[in-house]
Order: sequence, then structure tokens, then C-alpha cells
Amino acid sequence: MTQTDRPFRSVLYIPGSKPRALEKARTLPVDAIIFDLEDAVLPDEKKAARTTLIQAFREGGYGPRQCIVRVNGADTPWGADDLAAIAPLAPDAILLPKVGAPDDVAAAAMHLTGNTAIWAMMESPQGILNAAAIARAPHMGGFVMGTNDLAKDLGCRDRPDRMPLMTSLQTCLLAARAAGIPCIDGVFNAFRDDDGLRAECRQGRDIGMDGKTLIHPAQIAIANAAFGPTQDDLDLARRQIDAFDAAVAQGQGVAVLDGRIVENLHVDTARRTLAKQEAIAALEG
Repeated sequence: MTQTDRPFRSVLYIPGSKPRALEKARTLPVDAIIFDLEDAVLPDEKKAARTTLIQAFREGGYGPRQCIVRVNGADTPWGADDLAAIAPLAPDAILLPKVGAPDDVAAAAMHLTGNTAIWAMMESPQGILNAAAIARAPHMGGFVMGTNDLAKDLGCRDRPDRMPLMTSLQTCLLAARAAGIPCIDGVFNAFRDDDGLRAECRQGRDIGMDGKTLIHPAQIAIANAAFGPTQDDLDLARRQIDAFDAAVAQGQGVAVLDGRIVENLHVDTARRTLAKQEAIAALEG
């Protein structure tokens, strides 16, 4: 399974300083885990959190979940030591906070071993403006939207429709798609508001995001449902493929299904939908 076709419906932040949370994460039905050494860890706990996370990685047991470690920034007292300690563990990816330019990625990539990729937190105005260049930086594996930090820097209002953030979200999504990497939507802070989470997941899915970053296990089921194909999606995909194949067999390049045109591009989307469901089944199975 490649980085571009594997599911990232649910991407859960887990504090690297919490052994019980690290243990529980081994059993959660998430597609990916962000083991956090940055915002979720207090300054006086940074070194201990790093040691705790290293031990958890050595014990293993995270199965098919994508394992991503968010390190502290290079401009902090902990960033260099985080990279030096985490890179030899060869996680699936190392997530850099507040990436502003491709040079930030290149500096971190020098520490990589194995097949570890670099992912970028897109959470500053400078980063958003440089999104296309960052997405094409060597070893770049994915974007994570840091909507809380971004909203702070923009000075925008907190609105349910996220209109003030939409330019930034779509700019990063365009850059990610052009580079062939995933783009994961930002967190929904009110983790007890299921209806609000469901609506924001739906919006993220509608604009094209690959999944949602989460701050609590209670959010997983909603994100998985929102970003995975529905039964109606799967049924339509199969019928589109069948209709197009039948049209081609009759020497036609276009099919009509339910009164709508079905062309090659619709069939490509249909095949990706079915492939995504197969990938989800493989992860869950």
C-alpha cells in the first residue's frame, strides 16, 4: 500500500508522556497515530516523554496503524535531541511543527533513516504561502493542518463554517494533490460535540481532505464514517464501472447511468473509491 492510497480517515494525537494512552492506542481503530512530543507535553516533561515514547516504540504492537511522531521545533531546546532520538526508531513519518519553507524539511531530512518520511504541520501564514514548494520538498510525505495555530496567527473568528480558514485549507490541499501526498484536516476542539464534529468532517471530506486529526478516542468512529466510502458510494462506483464497460463493449466512449454521463474520469474515481474500501478492509481485518 503506497502513501497516496492508504486510508488516513482518523489520525489521533497521543501525548508521548502518557504511558496509559500509548498502551491504549495499540487497540484503537485509527488509521494513523501522531505520537506528540510538542504541544501535548509540558516543557519540564519533554525529556521524560521522549524516553517514554522510545520505550513504547521498542515494545511495538501498533499493527498496521501509520505511526507518526511530532517532534519539537528546531528553534526549541528539544528539537535537535528529538530528531536524534526518534529518527533511528524509523517511524513511518516525523511530523515537523510550524513548517515555513522547504529548507525546514531539508534540515530535518538529514536525520532520516530507513523509509521514514517527513510530514509538515501547516499552521502559519508563511507555511501556507509556501505550501506548493513545501509539498515538493525531498522526503515530504504529507500535510497536517494546524488550524488552531493558524487561526491565532490570522486573528480570525471561530466560525462553524470555517470560512476564514477556507483559503488556507484549500491552498494546502491543492499543493498536496499536485505533489501526490495526503492532506489531513485540523482538529475539532469540542470533543463532546458529536454533531459539530460530524459537520466539520463532512465539510473536510467535501473539499477533498483525506481525513481528520483527532484529540480524543471518542471522535474516531465519526471520522472513520465520514471519510470512508458509504454503501451508496460503493454501489454507485460498481454501477458506473459496469455501465462504462458495457458502453465500451458497444463501441461507445461514454455511458449514461441514472440520466448522467459516465466518462473515463468518473470511472477512475469509481475505481479509487473501491480501492480505498479494499485498503480500509485490509487495515481493519
